[in-house]
Amino acid sequence: MLLAFDTATPLVSVALHDGDRVVVEHSSDVPMKHGEHLAPLIARAMAEVGIVRQDLTAIAVGVGPGPFTGLRVGVVTARTLGFVLDVPVYGVCSLDAIALEAVETGAASGSFLVATDARRKEVYLASYDVDGRRLEGPVVTKPADVATDTPVAGAGPGLYPDAFPTAITPTRPSAGWLAAGVGAELVELLDPEPLYLRRPDAVAGAPRKPVS
Repeated sequence: MLLAFDTATPLVSVALHDGDRVVVEHSSDVPMKHGEHLAPLIARAMAEVGIVRQDLTAIAVGVGPGPFTGLRVGVVTARTLGFVLDVPVYGVCSLDAIALEAVETGAASGSFLVATDARRKEVYLASYDVDGRRLEGPVVTKPADVATDTPVAGAGPGLYPDAFPTAITPTRPSAGWLAAGVGAELVELLDPEPLYLRRPDAVAGAPRKPVS
């Protein structure tokens, strides 16, 4: 049983895949509560399917790009579970999961972009071909610098409609599609390391001067 989850957006998504299909998927409805919601959502999903942690055979985690804190919660949880259970841990670019869903549901019928919220009036952006293969990116950039009429999935069009007037679904990554992509080998598998693309806001202070 493959456990997949993504914490690259303000909400948390969790799913279980039995090798053939996604058997359960849940997401949080309260933003910015990654640490509080991830573990309970995992426990809820496993309880509904009737399995325990020892039944998991692999872990898949969205590695962003996304905010520092959210990504850290997801990646650390995935790596910890992988270590404790001695199962492989696969990282997946969260934008790739969005792209996969856009293609498989027919929302994208040609080349397209995925743009998600990077805060600071910027977006995380990547481009994809008609089959959902990533061509360029991800990068962090200002929407005005990449304004386009090309179809765009992700939260970007909702936040910056002037820059991305042609919105398509989905708006955020789904753990179910992430799991399906890993199970069917439709997404690139990465090391379980977060894609931050820029340094975190919090930085270490200057060293204290010795007292003379």
